[in-house]
Amino acid sequence: MLTSPATVPTAAEQVARRTRRRVLACLLALAALAAVVVASLVLGVRDVSLPVVWQALTDPVAGDVDHQVIAGQRVPRALVGIAAGLALGVAGAVIQGVTRNPIADPGLLGLNSGASFAVVCAVWLLGLTAPSQFVWFAFLGAAAAAALVFSIGSGQPVKLALVGATVTALITPLITLVLLRDQQAFNLYRFWAVGSLTGRGTETLLVVLPFIAVGAVLAAGLAHRLNMLALGDDIARGLGQRVGVTRAVAGLTIVLLAGAATSLAGPIALVGLAVPHAARRLVGTDYRWVLLMSALLGPVMLLGADVIGRLVLPHSELEAGVVAAALGAPVLVAVARGRKIAGV
Repeated sequence: MLTSPATVPTAAEQVARRTRRRVLACLLALAALAAVVVASLVLGVRDVSLPVVWQALTDPVAGDVDHQVIAGQRVPRALVGIAAGLALGVAGAVIQGVTRNPIADPGLLGLNSGASFAVVCAVWLLGLTAPSQFVWFAFLGAAAAAALVFSIGSGQPVKLALVGATVTALITPLITLVLLRDQQAFNLYRFWAVGSLTGRGTETLLVVLPFIAVGAVLAAGLAHRLNMLALGDDIARGLGQRVGVTRAVAGLTIVLLAGAATSLAGPIALVGLAVPHAARRLVGTDYRWVLLMSALLGPVMLLGADVIGRLVLPHSELEAGVVAAALGAPVLVAVARGRKIAGV
């Protein structure tokens, strides 16, 4: 008996299948985010059961120690992790898209060092002590570093990475010099610079949340432009895009997101590098989906690192920035060794 040949799927069917896979990937990422949020509320030096967590959120009892831990420490910590992780993930995706550089992230392009130097100078010269006061100087430092790197790098991927590394190398000794001269700056900076979600209350979060929201909206508006820019500057111009305007808006977006995340949680490294690569593996190279997936995976990685840091040391904690760097380092090594990374 003759069998009919396999039906070749039409273009519409292929698009529908691809869309279903992407939606499924986003739903799984959302479920992973929910899981790490629950873990962040339950696990720690003092474990709290799920029923107690639910009661602390819905009907807190005054004077209950577990309820105080949940409401006063872990809920703000989880919210900070979600906001900072989202900002770092989306900022990394925008940076890699606009530079077409697979190793670009806020840290490697010098934005973190610029924000750190501004914070150190603010503590040293102005005597600031509250994290909510650091935000404005972190933005200023990140903006200055971004302007310097992008103006010298001229949008060339390799050149941007070299300029970013040079800016970091120039700024780091200046930070050290200030810290050696001022003990108060050193005491505050060593806690902030390691990258942590602890000690950041809702007051600081409310200060930076509008900037993260604006940055996320700008990033969403850039998605189609980043898709065209991935084809090359000449093709993007031929399709009617004003490349200079796109890079300017992307620069503003990066400053808002990276500056907010750095001021909120400290200069956490490699989240902005690893998350966009994972997003492209899951949803392909369309930046409409890459940005959405990065917004989900960024909090998953940062909160996951925070939870791991609570569990690896008995009766103590390892800062989220240290764990996140350890998780992101293999991605950087893979890129540096020249392995194929989709979409870059």
